Amino acid sequence: MASKWRDLADRLAEQIRSGEYEPGAQLPQIRELVEAGEGSKATVHQAYKALETEGLVTSTRGHGTVVRPSTPLKRLGVARYDKAKWRDGDEVAFIADRVASGRAYKRNEQTQTVSREIASSLVAEGLGVQVGSDVYARARLVKEGTQPTHTLTSYYRPEHVEGTRIVDPTPGPAGRGGGYRVLYDAGYEIDHMKEALFARVPTAEEVQLLQLPAGEPVVELHRTTYTADGTVVEFAVGIHSASRFAWEYEFEVPDSANDTGAEDSA
Repeated sequence: MASKWRDLADRLAEQIRSGEYEPGAQLPQIRELVEAGEGSKATVHQAYKALETEGLVTSTRGHGTVVRPSTPLKRLGVARYDKAKWRDGDEVAFIADRVASGRAYKRNEQTQTVSREIASSLVAEGLGVQVGSDVYARARLVKEGTQPTHTLTSYYRPEHVEGTRIVDPTPGPAGRGGGYRVLYDAGYEIDHMKEALFARVPTAEEVQLLQLPAGEPVVELHRTTYTADGTVVEFAVGIHSASRFAWEYEFEVPDSANDTGAEDSA
């Protein structure tokens, strides 16, 4: 015979899977279930911990126990940066991911703070400047509804963005088309970029900010964006909740042998 906490966990899990509790919905407070006769505080707490271990909910201080999205967001690779999205339209990168995932979005689900600061060794290497140089940092926290999904901080050389909307601290994307459109209008059209990804254990601050369940890693992204002549116009660091994204890349396969042959025969 299953224990009382297991019975409660199984019933709640079925309610989550059936849609009675939708993604993002908050489960009742522990005391509410205790008062409803579902068991002691320890019983309900153990049931909730089981649901968290099974990946159905997240529990964080101040936010209660919330149902996790049933499917992760697609985090597009090349396609999210298509110039037609931001140059000719208004589909900034995080919105492109939502559209590809068939998920709703609001522009105010991206917040931001802008500051001028001293370049760390990581930022200096990414932007190609000296350690200690002044840089602009545009830090965003992105949510899906009330659930944080990731942070992204873009760093810029002041001479590239001074006086533009990129350094405007107004919440949300930096106007129509976002930061890449701002750079484009300033004469810095992006041409190619490099992304590096690695997983790691989150810091205590990241656990709190992203409302991460116990034991969940983060995926750290380093993105370097170049113009056609190789000028770095943005270096960005993103911290992503590992289970909230499915990373998707599609690209052309190089054929260096054919390229060399063409050059040799010229």
